[in-house]
Amino acid sequence: MLFEERFLEPIRTGEVTTTYRRWKAPQAKAGNRQRTAAGLIDIISVILVNPRSITDAGAKQAGYRTGQELRDDLRGRSEYSCYRVEFKTVDESDLLDELVDRTDFTAEELERLTRLTSWSLPVLQAIAAKPEVRAGDLAAELGRDTEKFKSDVRRLKALGLTISFDIGYRLSPRGEAYLAQAT
Repeated sequence: MLFEERFLEPIRTGEVTTTYRRWKAPQAKAGNRQRTAAGLIDIISVILVNPRSITDAGAKQAGYRTGQELRDDLRGRSEYSCYRVEFKTVDESDLLDELVDRTDFTAEELERLTRLTSWSLPVLQAIAAKPEVRAGDLAAELGRDTEKFKSDVRRLKALGLTISFDIGYRLSPRGEAYLAQAT
């Protein structure tokens, strides 16, 4: 889950524990753990809400002064549903942070990555050629559905091969090493 820079420290300190998102379908699930730029978070609940029902108190939990300020800043297509996502920060080191810088591969890791080659190499090559470009643009260039493309990038991120930005992605040092070996 991506958060604006201004929310990262309040999330880390536990001051911000909620976010509101417009999604075609929920992109988070209660009980799951997600990696963010603020660190790991556990998703507590994902609830469908009417944006007009967001109170000032609810907005404060999301880092806004008022409900109106939050509604004015709510991104996404207006025809999409609005979800309230409650979360808590996790006080653990993130093993992925260590993995992205590791450029050596065990035989088992290489075997696993090789099984993904049919779809992963074009995705990695597209990201390498056009870092920090919108997912929709990269997906279109590959003739892929944007949501499926994003899902595949999340799989690659979980393997330490990509890094997400507010807009687009980059290969991690591990991703660059793998791409160099695979091509």
